Amino acid sequence: MVSIICSLRHHTDEVSCCAFSPSLLATGSGDKSLRVYNTADFSELPFSPLSAHGYGVHCCCFSSCGSYLLSCSTDGSTIVWSSVTGEMSAVLQHPGRSPLRVCALAHDSSLLLAGACDGTVALWDFPSKTLRRCSAVSEASVTASCFSPCSQMFVTGCTHGDIRLWDVDISLLHAEKDAHDLGVTCCNFAPQFKINDCCVEFRLASCGQDSQLKIWIISQREGAGLLPKRKSFVCKQLSAGVTAASQQEKKIESKKVIDERYVTAVALSPTMPWIATGSMDRTVNVWRIGDGDIRAGRKLPGHSRLLLADWSEEDVQTWLSKEGLEELVGLFKANNIDGPELSQLDKETATELGISENGIKNTVTCCSKFEVLQEIAPHVMLFSCTEQNTEQCVAFSESLGLRGRLLRKIEALKAEQSGSEAPDEFLCPITRELMKEPVIASDGYSYEQESIQRWIRSKNKTSPMTNLPLQTTLLTPNRSLKMAIARWKSSSSF
Repeated sequence: MVSIICSLRHHTDEVSCCAFSPSLLATGSGDKSLRVYNTADFSELPFSPLSAHGYGVHCCCFSSCGSYLLSCSTDGSTIVWSSVTGEMSAVLQHPGRSPLRVCALAHDSSLLLAGACDGTVALWDFPSKTLRRCSAVSEASVTASCFSPCSQMFVTGCTHGDIRLWDVDISLLHAEKDAHDLGVTCCNFAPQFKINDCCVEFRLASCGQDSQLKIWIISQREGAGLLPKRKSFVCKQLSAGVTAASQQEKKIESKKVIDERYVTAVALSPTMPWIATGSMDRTVNVWRIGDGDIRAGRKLPGHSRLLLADWSEEDVQTWLSKEGLEELVGLFKANNIDGPELSQLDKETATELGISENGIKNTVTCCSKFEVLQEIAPHVMLFSCTEQNTEQCVAFSESLGLRGRLLRKIEALKAEQSGSEAPDEFLCPITRELMKEPVIASDGYSYEQESIQRWIRSKNKTSPMTNLPLQTTLLTPNRSLKMAIARWKSSSSF
């Protein structure tokens, strides 16, 4: 089942690319601009659009952690943007100033690759933004490129239909001639890979103008071949695509479901069951895939680890029980209050629901004969029961200040979830939560201590970011990061 979430119609030319980060959606167009949206409500960010390219934008992508947005253009430049402020961090010009068709960033953010129309690729060291090498990889335009999950290899595809596998020194490892008739349009590695003894097995997906999707198995084995230390690479086609009949069915289905015009870009959310499609009609559509169950979606701080706006009625009721507000569960259930309504609840709304400072109005009927002895605080009063039914009066007195208690807990919850607005480097890559006890693992990344320890126990000691085996499970406290988070929280009044 596929249902549309929203349509974005801000570009003035056809959409050429789109990309998701855990919290943002970026779109590029022939109108020379990038537009950036918050995936919480798909509102455009204040700094959007980003307009620094001299010609149309061909490709855009986010860094793995979401801190940076990259774009390349016919003007021959790759621009690195801050996804937090929208400011340009760097402008990297192709040495030959050839128009760029594709850009890709290594999963560990160590290398940046840009493919050009003259058949060359430019490889930059991303942290220092310095050019490492610019080499010819094809006789035709480079139209597709991606890094392997280990960031030690990359693949290029061209308009002649060839797919080539390279190491980071741009030495050819394997070439697949005429992989796609009429040209390769895109390619991507699966984020996970298998390790069996001395063999590492990757999976690569490629698409072409031949309307086929092909899945390739790339096996890398140490010690194979004539030279003892030489790595041999074997590419095996796992699927030759779809048959002509099923192609026709897919075309009919996509025409009804996706768009009436050509779809020119597609992106999958890494955290939600969403897909974004761009079209020649200048529209970007965001779709929900499946039954719309967002419980498998992105994790953020909060009771159910979902954004408050994504909470169901059951999530709200569970949260009330956990926060000691069980007496409100029935009322909230009767009024069908879900996450979005909870986030908007204020003093007036609470009063309309019958939640007063002294408890739920209906509670008064359990014991109408009581006397106020003393008001000792705005939300705290002392009562004296004038009947023998003290049990009901105790229950009533315990709900004193209920409205104030509820509103304070809602504000605390919203403040906790505001971690989604924190700089991306303050969020744990595993849980996407604001870190409290950050530690550095042997892969060089910082994680929340409890999360990485749980990961190590359950994931066979592999890195969450690179999928490579961790050299050691030793974790080092990142005190400087912890202090930076504390300063940010203080400046943000949290």
